[in-house]
Amino acid sequence: MKKIVFTFILTCVLTSVMGQSKNFLDVPYLETSARVDTLVTPDKIYLSITIQEKDSKGKKSVEEQENKMAQSLRALGIDLDKQLVIKDLSSNFKKYFLRQKDVLKSKQYSLLVYSGKKAGEAMVALEKLDIANTYLEKTEYSKMDELELELKSKAVKKAKKKAEALTAPLGQTVGAAIHIMDTSTPYYPRYNQAPRMQMKAMEMDMAEAEPLDIDFEKIKVETSVNIKFALSK
Repeated sequence: MKKIVFTFILTCVLTSVMGQSKNFLDVPYLETSARVDTLVTPDKIYLSITIQEKDSKGKKSVEEQENKMAQSLRALGIDLDKQLVIKDLSSNFKKYFLRQKDVLKSKQYSLLVYSGKKAGEAMVALEKLDIANTYLEKTEYSKMDELELELKSKAVKKAKKKAEALTAPLGQTVGAAIHIMDTSTPYYPRYNQAPRMQMKAMEMDMAEAEPLDIDFEKIKVETSVNIKFALSK
């Protein structure tokens, strides 16, 4: 008896689901898609800086170089508490045990600046201190979440305008959206394509050059949607 009741209930559920699917297919609809994009200037620029002890008689310690770097960056108006963090700290123990030399230390930092000009000024200051192991790590846009939402809204409006343009010659009216799919690709921070390439001056003395007031390559942000609109006469 229980098996019969269960079979009856399952049949009713399947019939209901199939009926709903059929009803959905019976609704006249128009499917459109839209994509919008824009370019923004990155306002968060990360520089990777590595300081190493010099393997020579007049060896400069990491701490000595670190203090000079801190003074130079502060002179540029950089808030070290908020814009400079230590990423890695290491010592060359392998070289010490094999060659019985002093242990050489190194520190790696990540410096955050907010413009291309300030990044150039920082590079010049580091070059003057003979800290050349510096490269562009990544660039970001600080208001990316708000921008993506704005673009999604524009994409939806664009999709509706396309639907209205397609149905107007037919004398039909675009109704409510019955299905919306966000087909956008999530944005990820742009990392430098060649992160290990040191940003040294080429065919010029960077320590004597003035940094150009230029921006980094703009970031392209795009979003796309796919929408089904119900149609009525």
